[in-house]
Amino acid sequence: MNRIVSRIFPAISLSILVLGVSLACTQQATTNTDSRPLGTIEDILSLQERDDLNVVFILIDTLRADRLSSYGYARETSPRLDALAESGVRFNQHLSQSSWTKCSMASMWTGLYPNRSGVLRSRHALPETAFMPAEIFEEAGYRTTGIYRNGWVAPNFGFAQGFEIYMTPTPPKALVTQLAEDPAAIPQSDGDAIRAATGFLRSHSKDPFFLYLHLLDVHQYGSDDDSAVFGTTYSDIYDNAILWTDTLIGHLIDELEARGIRDRTLIVVGSDHGEAFGEHGKDGHAYDVYGEVTEVPFILSLPFRLKQGIVVDSPSENVDVWPTVLDLVGLSPLEDPDGESLLPAVEAAANGAPSPNDGTLRFAQLDHTWAALEGEPDPIVSVTEERWRMIYQGDENPLELFDKEADPAEATNVAEVHPEVASALHEKVKAYLGRDSAPWPEEAVSIDMDDMDLNQLRALGYGVQ
Repeated sequence: MNRIVSRIFPAISLSILVLGVSLACTQQATTNTDSRPLGTIEDILSLQERDDLNVVFILIDTLRADRLSSYGYARETSPRLDALAESGVRFNQHLSQSSWTKCSMASMWTGLYPNRSGVLRSRHALPETAFMPAEIFEEAGYRTTGIYRNGWVAPNFGFAQGFEIYMTPTPPKALVTQLAEDPAAIPQSDGDAIRAATGFLRSHSKDPFFLYLHLLDVHQYGSDDDSAVFGTTYSDIYDNAILWTDTLIGHLIDELEARGIRDRTLIVVGSDHGEAFGEHGKDGHAYDVYGEVTEVPFILSLPFRLKQGIVVDSPSENVDVWPTVLDLVGLSPLEDPDGESLLPAVEAAANGAPSPNDGTLRFAQLDHTWAALEGEPDPIVSVTEERWRMIYQGDENPLELFDKEADPAEATNVAEVHPEVASALHEKVKAYLGRDSAPWPEEAVSIDMDDMDLNQLRALGYGVQ
């Protein structure tokens, strides 16, 4: 996946200007206040007893955890997200299931590892029989809306199931008018998604709702002039995009405050994968499953403030996200997920007790040939157990083993130094690849994609063949 650096800063600036005017029309939005009451771990455990909760799920495409200040980054790229973590729950060792959006999101939404979801190639889609979190919210009486900007989670791939409204946002009329002479130049930005989300809140703030926002400007390295403060290298521009997105998320949080519903809204922040900057010889993502493209943030911001945020240091992964959230709000679980609720780990962290998740195996997967429309499977799989991470790239390639405690950047392959560890983890990868398929009757389906579908995905930088 090649990087795309946004060349539409002036247009994006106009988009955020229109967004700001829209927000200024609401009751004191953008005040950056926090009126939530203080809460405790007991309040977290009793959330499932409440019947007034909303859930906002913010997916920041291509966001690696170590570029957020709350995860130890030296630059202040994420003040609003950091504030969520400081008064909520932050998972410190969180892993995505792939470095490619569609595969990763299929695992996140279903709670199934990629080998069970079956969504491994460009044509693969979740079947109608797949059971999705939005369907659970819908059955429980929530208004469900998804606003997405990445074509890999479009309805034709099965991701709209359970959503009353599932849409891509449109640019503001002022921007369309300005660029009407060249319709192809009309850009989208995450500002459009936030505008659409605030419009949803104006209509549905009195109803229990589940709102999904899939933001893309970090993926596209897009920002506005005011947030471009970190320099001009690719890495700098990526950080600028994070700050821009963080600012937009702040507008949404302020809108929840202005409408008086922040204290009954659970905000879930996550990412589908990270981004590489040459750490293992590649830039971008969707090439491999090293840490820079699979270690992502996971933050829970509660309807109340914790005096001191909870940091869960035990391992977690994206297949755990929806088992955790559904458990928190007291809704039905997913069908036979590989993931599990992290609520016991949150309680243990709050009380300074050993985590029940220590030692849990975690997997990530990418098919070497995911972009080809035809071909045989060729999996890359990582398995993480305690301090060790092993990466399998096919029988013709040597195993790679990393000691994450001594070598968090995965710079030194120690498979020859610890052959017994590499061999044991290799056996676990074989067992993983041989596991049963999804719990629903129909397996992942292959769909036909027309030239428009393919061109839209290529415009994101994906080399779909």
